[in-house]
Amino acid sequence: MLRQLRIKNFYSIREALELSLLLNARTPDDFRSIATTDGQKASKVMALVGANASGKTNILKMLAFIHWFITDSFVGLKPDDSIPVVAHFASEDAPTEFELEFELDNKRWKYALTLTAQRVLHESLHRYDYRYVYIFKRDWDAASQRYQVRLKDEFDFSQKEAQKVRANASLIATAAQYGQPLALRLVDLNVKTNLTMMGKYNFNDAEQLFSAAEFLYQQPDILQRLSQLLAEWDLGLSEVFIKEQTVTDKIGNKNTLYVPIGLHNIAEKNYELLMLQESSGTRSAFVLLSKVLPILQTGGLVVIDELESDLHPHMVAAILDLFFAPESNPHNAQVIFSTHSHEVLNMLYKEQIVLVEKDAELNTDAYRLDDVEGVRTEDNIYAKYMAGAYGAVPEI
Repeated sequence: MLRQLRIKNFYSIREALELSLLLNARTPDDFRSIATTDGQKASKVMALVGANASGKTNILKMLAFIHWFITDSFVGLKPDDSIPVVAHFASEDAPTEFELEFELDNKRWKYALTLTAQRVLHESLHRYDYRYVYIFKRDWDAASQRYQVRLKDEFDFSQKEAQKVRANASLIATAAQYGQPLALRLVDLNVKTNLTMMGKYNFNDAEQLFSAAEFLYQQPDILQRLSQLLAEWDLGLSEVFIKEQTVTDKIGNKNTLYVPIGLHNIAEKNYELLMLQESSGTRSAFVLLSKVLPILQTGGLVVIDELESDLHPHMVAAILDLFFAPESNPHNAQVIFSTHSHEVLNMLYKEQIVLVEKDAELNTDAYRLDDVEGVRTEDNIYAKYMAGAYGAVPEI
């Protein structure tokens, strides 16, 4: 469970930006929140709204980057590769800073990372007992040109190996390669996103369709649920299934291709239609559900830029309902997303809505709606936002 995050000097975010998913005591105790280990409440959902180019995507990129860094930096980068992190153009010589507070296995944790494109400057993991105590700390010492590393006994990883961790790799990602149990637990966290450091990818393109189909072919229970939902959402589908086909490339190599197909029933007769021939909305829903449903089944975090892409607003609401309902979300998965489908704002607490805007110095700022003075629970949030009452709207 994600509790809060902090970002500084990352893309358009120059000054420190902090966002919390913790809800205040006045928020109702209902299906839209999760009980925390310290008796508070955390949100299942956080929606980022604001004008184009305000920086919503960059906030989400932080989560995608951290997940990639602690899971794949060891194998995903060569020793001399730069770290794919981008500072604000006005602070290119300053490091980027990240911090996450989260819960795992009924304990509170804090992960901190400071780095440049050339190297990690600081990386640490803390666990909360009566206060936060470090599990490991890793700091670059410019004078000695080496890392100073401190490890607690419970992070049973060789001190010698820890000091040799590459400058462009996470200690967690490296320790996981050696089978360190806590590192393995952290790299195995369930996070799904449509973001890379280059931006978001489209759900409805062919590569995403076939990748989703291959995954779903191996997960028949998830495929059955996906098929049921698409049929219920009145897309003209009665079923979705996947055919396994063998194809031969130009040089004679045989490959297996998993082809998603929609079944349409018209006048008691079934017609098959390739998913590639379905509408962009149907294709997007197919790929999006292939990412969302596994997280709902086991728990974790979904990070989606422009949740509404190619989807009807009612379908966006249906996606959020999957996270709200205990029956479809028994392990309290969370979703953080940006959207221009502002109708969904009336589905959320004011504490679950983050307004994002860029100031005159091109720095992204973000604030929760409950930080805006005078916002009442009974307000029509959608109408007031569209009228500009809360800020974070385009000036046209």
